Amino acid sequence: MGKVGLAPVIGMMMAECAHVGLMFAGKAAMSDGMSNLVFVFYSKAFASLVLLPASLLFHRSQIPSLTLPILSAFFLLGFLGTSSQFFGYAGIYYSSPTLSTAMLNLVPCFTFILAIIFRMEKLDWRSSSSLAKSVGTIMSITGAFIMTYYKGPHLLMTSLPPNLSLQFFVPQTNWVIGGLLLAIDCVFTSAWLIVQASILKKFSAEFIVVFFYCFFVAIQSAILCLVMERDLSSWSLKPGVRLVAVLYSAVFGSAFQVGVCTWCLHRTGPVFVAMFKPLGVVISAAVGTIFLGETVYLGRFIGAAVIVTGFYSLMWGNAKEGNSGVETGVRSLESSSQKDPLLQNNFEET
Repeated sequence: MGKVGLAPVIGMMMAECAHVGLMFAGKAAMSDGMSNLVFVFYSKAFASLVLLPASLLFHRSQIPSLTLPILSAFFLLGFLGTSSQFFGYAGIYYSSPTLSTAMLNLVPCFTFILAIIFRMEKLDWRSSSSLAKSVGTIMSITGAFIMTYYKGPHLLMTSLPPNLSLQFFVPQTNWVIGGLLLAIDCVFTSAWLIVQASILKKFSAEFIVVFFYCFFVAIQSAILCLVMERDLSSWSLKPGVRLVAVLYSAVFGSAFQVGVCTWCLHRTGPVFVAMFKPLGVVISAAVGTIFLGETVYLGRFIGAAVIVTGFYSLMWGNAKEGNSGVETGVRSLESSSQKDPLLQNNFEET
């Protein structure tokens, strides 16, 4: 990776803060009566409006041609993203942003498992890198079970005034349901990353890919909303919590975060970018405890620690192998199609 300057470090810290803020913004909007699908629709629709001129400006000198297979791949990417966010925000509603940020560290583990299932990754028990990734995957999944099912005594508890305006952050929670929904979210996110990797091999304009992803998510979530959301009040976007949450999600949750992560990725490499993911757990836990009065329990602390340890074990295995992907734990986006024949074949068949 070489010597890393201060700018990428600050950039990744800001990106993680923006991502944690997105979790709390979604929680706020849903606690205010907005459904998760409506929130996804509004946020991605606004994000598309922001990303269209930005992507055309950024890639104005080299815009790859848009063919039917590529557009079909964009649609598939949008479907996986819509499914991921549907389960993800539902999981946040039933649990908390802290659990969500912790569970997101399972994404490289599930990606590793999917890569083995679809024969994109070979498991060699004699290799230290394969052992590290296998142990890291098992540890992370074990930590997720501990964090979801074991509560334990409380370690830190803060009290908030009853009239605090942020009390909509604490609806009736069910961490078991929330944890299961977030686990499903991680599986869809892992599949999303694999499809995204195959697209970027043929279509290198990253911001245009992000624009079409947001565009198709907005369309698909709008269709689902029309079918599933009959309550017109859930569509309301009056000034207040909902509008602020949607605008934050569009600007900082999509455009800013993706842009900063892409910039850092080009200058430092995927391992450096992935190393900052567990920072979101610390930031989320601190915000939830200090400002929202969440209680820190022993089981959730132990589970988060096990997840983060497993995450770094998996990332170490990727770094040692020298072929880690962008937050996926599989192959580099620059690997040849001979190393990843399944991605190549799937993309050409799309």
